[in-house]
This record gives sequence, C-alpha cells and structure tokens, in this order.
Amino acid sequence: MSRFLATMLESASGATRGMTTGEPHEPLSRSWVEVHHAARAAAAALAEGADGVPGLAHGGAVGVLAGEPAAIAPAAQAVWLCGGSVTMLHQPTQRTDLAVWAQDTVETLRMIDATMVLLGPPFDALAPVLTEQGVAFRTLSSLEGDASGFTPDASVAAESDTALLQLTSGSTATPKAVRITHGNLHANIAAMVEASELDVATDRMVSWLPLFHDMGMVGFLTIPMTVGLDLVTVTPAEFLARPRLWAELISKYRGTVTAAPNFAYAILGRQLARVDDGELDLSSLRIALNGAEPIDPVAVAAFTDAGARFGLRPESVLCAYGMAETALGVSFAPVHTGLQVDEIDADSLENGRRATPAISDRPSRAFPELGPPLPGLEVRAVDGKGQVLGPREVGALQLRGEAVTPGYLTVDGPVSTQDTAGWFDTGDEGYRTESGAVVVCGRTKDVIIMGGRNIYPTDIERAAGTADGVRAGNVVAVRLAAGDGRRRETFAVVVEARNADSDDAVKAIRDDVVGRVFSAVGVRPGEVVVLAPGSLPKTPSGKLRRAATADLITTG
Repeated sequence: MSRFLATMLESASGATRGMTTGEPHEPLSRSWVEVHHAARAAAAALAEGADGVPGLAHGGAVGVLAGEPAAIAPAAQAVWLCGGSVTMLHQPTQRTDLAVWAQDTVETLRMIDATMVLLGPPFDALAPVLTEQGVAFRTLSSLEGDASGFTPDASVAAESDTALLQLTSGSTATPKAVRITHGNLHANIAAMVEASELDVATDRMVSWLPLFHDMGMVGFLTIPMTVGLDLVTVTPAEFLARPRLWAELISKYRGTVTAAPNFAYAILGRQLARVDDGELDLSSLRIALNGAEPIDPVAVAAFTDAGARFGLRPESVLCAYGMAETALGVSFAPVHTGLQVDEIDADSLENGRRATPAISDRPSRAFPELGPPLPGLEVRAVDGKGQVLGPREVGALQLRGEAVTPGYLTVDGPVSTQDTAGWFDTGDEGYRTESGAVVVCGRTKDVIIMGGRNIYPTDIERAAGTADGVRAGNVVAVRLAAGDGRRRETFAVVVEARNADSDDAVKAIRDDVVGRVFSAVGVRPGEVVVLAPGSLPKTPSGKLRRAATADLITTG
C-alpha cells in the first residue's frame, strides 16, 4: 500500500483548507476536498479511456503538459489514484522552435514509455503537433465528469511503484528522468514537514514556482495537497511579468512559507527597494526557503535589507540543499536561524582540501551552512578512494536513505543510482561541520584546478557579478582544459551586460571583471566574454547551465 496515497486520501476526507489560484486577475479558491472530488472524476475517466486512447492501467506513465496549477493538481492526483506515474513535460515558450520541441518531447515520451499526454491550457493549441507526431493525448477538459463511480484505494500502488518521473534540468534533447517512488515521496514529504515545522492549521504557502521543476511540483503542490496545507499559487509567467506580485501575495494572504532559487530573491530585493513604505506587510513570513542553486549571501542580505521596511525578518531565510534524486529535500537549516555562513581559510580549502575556519588577514571563502540532513537521510563526504572523511574534510558528497531514488530512466534504458551499500553520489563537493551541517562547495565536474589549487566557480562568479554593467545573477565561470592553443588549464568568465554592443563598454567590463576576479581568488581568467541580455543558456526553471556555456566558448 502507498503511504503517500493513504496520507493524501486521509487529508481529502476532511481538509478545511485548499488552494487559491488565478491571481492577480480572477482569484479562485477550492478546498482540497473539492480538488479531490475533481480528481476522482478524472480518475474514473482515465481508467475508462476515450477517443481511441486506452484506459490508464496500473503502472502507466502519463505526461502532463499544462500551465494552470488549478488544472494540474486534480490531474496529477487522478493519475496517482489510477496507480500511474506523472511526468511534468518541459513547456515551450514563445521563443521555442516547436518542431525541435516536438522532437525532444517525443523522445522523452518514448524514454518513459508514456501511455498518453494530458493536455491543458495554455497549451491546447499544441494538439495538432502531438497528433502529427502520433502522440496519444487527452485534454484535461475531457476528464470532467461523475466521480461517484470511482472509489479511491491507497492499495492501488505499492511503495516501490513509480509515482513521479522528474525530468532533470538541462537540455531536453538528451532527456533523463529521476524515478521517484511512492516510498521516496512519502519519506521526503514527512521529513520536510518535520524539519520545517509545518503546521496545517496555521501555515499558508505562497508560490510562483514552475510545476515542471521538483521544487514547484513536490514542494509547492504535492506537499500541500498531501497534508492539506493552504496554498496560494500563480504561474511563473505571472511572476516574470511582474516580480513584485510575489511579495504582494505574501502580504495579501498573510503567507508564512515560500521558496525560490537565489536569483529570484535577488530580483525581489531590487523590486522591494522601489516600493513605498506601508504598501506591503511581510511580517507573516516565517520561512523563505532558498535553494536549487548556489546561495549568494550578498543577494540574501539585499533581499532581507530591502524587506525590513515591510516587517520581513532576516531569520525567515532558510538555506536548503535539495535535488530531484531525493524527491526534493536533502538538508534544511534550522528554522528561525536565518543565513549562517561558514567562513573558511582559502588556502586550506584550495590546496589542502580542508575547510579550516578563517584566519584574520588571510584570504577566505564563505559558504552558507545548509543544515543537518533531513530525518531519514544520511550525508557523508568521501575522498577519491572512497574513504569516509571527517568533519571539515572536503570530498564528494554521498547520500543514503528511504527518500533516495532507485534510479534514472534514460534513452539507453534504466540506470541504477545506488552502490551496493545504498549510497548515491550527488556529483557535489562539500563537507560537514562539527555540528553536522552540510556545506556544498560546488559541482565536482566544475571545479577549476590551477597550480594545484581547487577553485570553485561560485567564488569567481560572485566577484565578477559585482563589476559595473554586469547583470546580477547572469555570470558563469567555466573551466577550459589545456589544448586548442592553451598550454595549461584555465577558465573563462561569461557575463551578460545591457551595453554589450559597445566596444568601449565591453572593454571596460572585461577589465573590471579581470580585476575583481583576481582580487577575489588570486588568478586571472583566461578569457572574459560579454554577451547581450538573454544570451546565457538556462534550464527551463531559469538556472544557468555551465556545460552549455562552456560549449558556447569552445565553439566560438
């Protein structure tokens, strides 16, 4: 029996809270009981089949292509009630080449062996594209109907059955999906609820996060729908069109919990600086979770400083470490402590692979503490020989626990993620502090090695991001291997600037970047590239892509 489904069904039987969607134009509130009723009707329709699309059987994989959370919530629940798995498909934008998108989507659907696609607004117009590609689909509107003939049962799925196939960030041309089981979901949801001290009776989540990303789908749809927590949610398009809306919703609905990657807090901080006194009230916010990408203490401080006028408390910031391979969360900093930074000696880190506390008058590096592992998860650092390291020894971070995925689905078939002892290699480098907090230094594959020193791209990027004219949060440092005219390994810094079309401005920016990077890390970049806004490759959820940026450099 699925404990995840059992919890959701228990909440649906008596939940008094629900989800509010449609802001800022046509707000609509529905209780989770109403959402569940719609899900039962949709499940009955899915099980029966229609329009040449067979009924959804146990274990069937379903792709979902829709933008409105109000429609996605009952649709996803309906798939789970039928014993199927949900895959949130990457969504095309106005700049997307639909022919390329269709080809990539078909490859993804083949990889997950999809039974069908559920199609809803604003993507209904893509129906002819799916038909042309031979993809079976049903519209979400076709699932509306009578719920009386369907009796939900948590035993429709086992703990080891797949609940969610989360497409990883990156190029959709080479898809890979994390297989998240019912057991994984239940374990991670329970752990995150405990660690964040969520209270169903008093907490209210506010989110604009995309539902094709794990932070949005698991953290800000599946969790509130499973435990019966109040949720106010809008689409990413609404946030991007007017970032201030995020703060307005927290103020209007007295939101207590929100989350976003670091770049979004940097954007909101700049927006709040332009808001008049008294227009917002952010005093209700007790958790502003920051995760999914490296956390910049400067951006966090700018956000909390700008929000202080509206009652925002700096201790509401909760730094977190997470990944789709655990459904979502790995470690959370303790609530109500705010940003805690571990200041360490730069030489010890770069040459000795140790996170020795900083010494005055010596170069240092600062990394946010990401808290202890969530309940039920173990985190350790190991060296290149697999030996377990002690506190403050830097190595590869590995995870073990009930929330860890059993494997990936790839175009070449399933791939296991765990070794014989159950450990999963995250691909991240970091360490544990004496108190047990997890600290992530960077991705192993991104570390830049120069003169025997291990230099992390985030240090370079933060320094370059302070240069005049550089767009905040739009900086990437990439390793350049020896060869192609380079005698030794070096690195490039790629930045976006609004005046990238001016030769004089570009030269000034390059010189400024070189100076700031050298001052911060003691080495000069081999190359500085200045691009126009919107040029840097990003994932569908807005994160910068280092590998794709490196490809831009190497191909000229």
